[in-house]
Amino acid sequence: MYKSLEECVLDLERHGHLVRVREEIDPHLEMAAVHLRVYEAGGPALLFEKVGGSRFPAVSNLFGTLERSKFIFRHTLEAVQQIVRLRDDPMQALKHPLRNLSSGFAALKALPMKQAGGFPVAEQQIRISDLPLIRHWPDDGGAFITLPQVYSEDPDKPGAMNANLGMYRIQLSGNDYRLNEEVGVHYQIHRGIGIHQEKATRRGEPLKVSCFVGGPPAHMLSAVMPLPEGLSELLFAGLLGGRRFRYSYQDGFFVSNDADFVITGELHPLETKPEGPFGDHLGYYSLVHPFPVMKVRKVYAKKNAIWPFTVVGRPPQEDTSFGELIHEITGDAISGEIPGVKEVHAVDAAGVHPLLLAIGSERYTPYMKTKKPTELLTIASRILGTNQLSLAKYLFITAEDERPLDTHNIEEFLAYILERIDLRRDLHFHTNTTIDTLDYSGGELNGGSKVVFAAYGDARRELCRDVPESLRGLRGFEHARLVMPGVVALQAAAFGSYELAGRELGGLAEELRSRGGLDGCPLLLVCDDSGFVADSLANFLWVAFTRSNPSHDIHGVNAAFDHKHWGCDNVILDIRLKPHHAPPLVPDPAVEKSIDRFFVRGASLGGVRGL
Repeated sequence: MYKSLEECVLDLERHGHLVRVREEIDPHLEMAAVHLRVYEAGGPALLFEKVGGSRFPAVSNLFGTLERSKFIFRHTLEAVQQIVRLRDDPMQALKHPLRNLSSGFAALKALPMKQAGGFPVAEQQIRISDLPLIRHWPDDGGAFITLPQVYSEDPDKPGAMNANLGMYRIQLSGNDYRLNEEVGVHYQIHRGIGIHQEKATRRGEPLKVSCFVGGPPAHMLSAVMPLPEGLSELLFAGLLGGRRFRYSYQDGFFVSNDADFVITGELHPLETKPEGPFGDHLGYYSLVHPFPVMKVRKVYAKKNAIWPFTVVGRPPQEDTSFGELIHEITGDAISGEIPGVKEVHAVDAAGVHPLLLAIGSERYTPYMKTKKPTELLTIASRILGTNQLSLAKYLFITAEDERPLDTHNIEEFLAYILERIDLRRDLHFHTNTTIDTLDYSGGELNGGSKVVFAAYGDARRELCRDVPESLRGLRGFEHARLVMPGVVALQAAAFGSYELAGRELGGLAEELRSRGGLDGCPLLLVCDDSGFVADSLANFLWVAFTRSNPSHDIHGVNAAFDHKHWGCDNVILDIRLKPHHAPPLVPDPAVEKSIDRFFVRGASLGGVRGL
């Protein structure tokens, strides 16, 4: 149970989970590049002792492996899991009151604690320019905080228990921001802080905001936890940290007394500035858009403050481990929230939000002549209307019939659906709807489409395990490669426009209809580089589901409408990069070469296993 980030860092070091980088390092790209190389190797947490331009050390990769994350919370994880189980099944508390008594006491002891008088983080007042201004990717718009805890209160119901603590990225420098006076706050309008700002705007008031950086690791995880409405992040931080969240008010602003750094300020009604670009978790840049600008009041730092950060990019990254730890804590909580759902897997390799795999129930079929998705469609609608799952574009859903299924065995699960799906009946589109703010496949901010692939019943086809002869020798669609059973990638010229793509893929569909022989290939991919797509399952998932908008990019062989329902014999999915897409993240070769000095013999990371 850590009282501070410093305690955690020292404990990780004692147990061989952290290495100090003693050489000076440039926060402009170098720190992020070192982090990415160490994370990819499954290496330790890193304490950068000499950050160029700042007197504060910085730590990264704290949560870089599930093993290390569970070590950090080893004293409280089991108790928190028990409390979450009781929330999902409260009857257990009534059936076994003595067994669950300790869980009740733990929850009571986790209530936030208001303190009077001085607080450690106020030991020194600093400026934004004193912080480690870390720039992560070459085209980033400036320096960002990547592990912030952004606190706001409900203007209509002020107080800690009605507050929101969320992880919304903060741009510290660059663009039109006046250094030391303004920072950018990037959030989606449906998040807690967005609701608070909307209320403040209606009242004609600025919204007071506090940004905490550092503090006990439980505070960071609580800011990113998908907690149910009404459950305070501060309470959860106390549960997970085994220590009450200590706070006070300074100049009218809520302050975490255990944070390493605190930035206080105000969001004024309707005042925005361009924020971004920023290399994000889909593996592309999120582009420049207007977001609220926070007028900085004061910046504090405690004695021996440490600046925590992470780097996001094409998954897997450190936020993947965050997700694994959250799953460890909550289990498959969605199954308790949506009746009939056994499992939902947001696929990390596809950027989490673009692709969901789900197992539901199919209890209506005993009354029908043939097995087909019915209850599954009801469940699919519930999934796509639930919390963060509503950001998904693709949902593949089925129900267990004669054998158990596992959505985490991705290739086998997709093959099971492709064997059974009736492509004339089982594709269900949602057009002109909302998708993830960070996903540019729809051509506009937050705008795109969704599709449900629902399958149930006996197998309809045997999937191809080699490239069929009918996919060879196609003019303009070459280098056919088997991606997985039933899925083949074809390489084509660069995407020009949707009008041109319609003609190109219409011609391909007609050629394939005349050739036949594609019963075993329900999914065909048209891409820029078939070798890359077929090289690994991870490449397929990333390219296919981050670079396509279902309503615009799904075509079909022998496609037709039947009472407004679209279907086909074989799906053709256009996964080429489009002109409106955000550019993918590419490391700077010169920086990659320059950081080699940290990994040579005798350097701080030269003796670390695996590096």
